[in-house]
Amino acid sequence: MTRYVMVADLRRCVGCQTCTAACKLANGTPPGAQWRRVLDIEVGEYPNVKRVFFPTGCQHCSKPPCLDVCPSGATQQRDDGIVSIDYDVCIGCASCAVACPYGARYIVDDERFAYGASPTVDEAVNINPDLVGVASKCNFCVDLIDAGIAAGLTPGKDPEATPQCVNSCISGAMTFGDIDDPESNVTKLLRDTEHFRQKEDEGTEPGFYYIWDGGPP
Repeated sequence: MTRYVMVADLRRCVGCQTCTAACKLANGTPPGAQWRRVLDIEVGEYPNVKRVFFPTGCQHCSKPPCLDVCPSGATQQRDDGIVSIDYDVCIGCASCAVACPYGARYIVDDERFAYGASPTVDEAVNINPDLVGVASKCNFCVDLIDAGIAAGLTPGKDPEATPQCVNSCISGAMTFGDIDDPESNVTKLLRDTEHFRQKEDEGTEPGFYYIWDGGPP
């Protein structure tokens, strides 16, 4: 089997938000929808505190609660673990957004632009009108993955088959690959490091891992 996951090394992330910008450009998401976020958090106790930058978004759970509550069947889960949304089927009811414990789903009900009523030059080229009035979220750049696989490329190894947030990461904090492959980059990385997943007690079995010494920050 194949199970695609993402890994963020919190020891390396510098909070530059390049992954956020790359995601917006690649997917044409409107203002109000931010599929890849980087949170700026403080950990420790005074005076021994530090800043940690925390990339987050859809966790592509093995047991996604958003799938169970979707009344139209728009939310789907592929055999490779990627959770996707069929925008032609979604009715924008927001049940999935309520069910998601990670706050990873967005619904923008009207056409929006960054600066007023008219799109910028980049927005006019990249904006995706299919994202208005429906639920949307990170899809691991699934179109890129599928096109790459069709061309004989390996997701997580070849940039042309890898999510753009990973490709854009300037510090090498983001990694993507097949965790069911014992020789994949993500399997080897997780094998040799301390890591955790968000809200594991929810029973969702997230497909997004975080490397951090000593457990969750």
